[in-house]
Amino acid sequence: MKWKKLGRLYSADPIHPKLLSHAANPLPILLADDVFRIFFSGRDAENKSSVGFVDIDIVTKKIINVSDRPVFEYGPAGSYYSHGVSIGNGYEVEGEKYILFMGWHFPVGQHWRGEIGRLKLNSDYSLTLDGESPMMPLNDQDPLSLSYPCVIRDVDGLYQMWYGSTATWDAGNGEMLHTLCRATSIDGKEWQRQGLAIPFELGPAQAFSHPTVLGNLREGYQMWFSYRGNSGPKYRIGYATSVDGSTWVSQNNNAGIDMSESGWDSEMIAYPSVFRHKDQIFMLYTGNSYGKTGFGLAIFE
Repeated sequence: MKWKKLGRLYSADPIHPKLLSHAANPLPILLADDVFRIFFSGRDAENKSSVGFVDIDIVTKKIINVSDRPVFEYGPAGSYYSHGVSIGNGYEVEGEKYILFMGWHFPVGQHWRGEIGRLKLNSDYSLTLDGESPMMPLNDQDPLSLSYPCVIRDVDGLYQMWYGSTATWDAGNGEMLHTLCRATSIDGKEWQRQGLAIPFELGPAQAFSHPTVLGNLREGYQMWFSYRGNSGPKYRIGYATSVDGSTWVSQNNNAGIDMSESGWDSEMIAYPSVFRHKDQIFMLYTGNSYGKTGFGLAIFE
């Protein structure tokens, strides 16, 4: 397996007080021909994240348009997304299009936490919140924090979700244990949690985030994700395969992409978003400092 890097597409320039830095969690939505609207999570001076976008021709790498303000902002005090909105992926239910996100909340005197919410992608590409409560809240099975969901619909109509869940904030080696779990749904809104999906290894690979999945029940599944161990805070991209979407085999040494020797993605690569376009497979991913240096594009060879 090999990904060919095509370079940085967007460098996360300041465009609004709530989009001063970062362009993390890039999510492509096709507009026309080779032009994609790429939603991303940017940050304000307090590190609270809102959603912006940039329209890019992924063949010519030309930037067509950049949002001059957030298209969706973090919520009011006390809401489950009061301190940030980090994008997951998009999917469709009965003709309606949605984008999932991780909502950040910092309760007073407590550890921060995340829960999973849903935005409606309207016909004019605006975003509206789909309900004031999280679509997937914390519960006894996932009690600490949730993150970055990815949903696809199988050929038999079943929706499958893979998402991050914190098992402990310190696994005894100074790093959290944040695993990737699975849930299923008939209607794409009410979810049955199925437990751990991706195997972890304390030390080398124990903090996972932002899965992105290709495949279905006929072809099998491929997943790329961010992961790190306890030796430092810098993510890289991992890889796993599955026959049914439930049981996965980790193949992190076969992800086909790694940090560059120098430049904007030389210290970290994270938050992959893999998508098909015109019989080719592409990956958007962020670089150093959790997307502070922007995001780039790679093509599967």
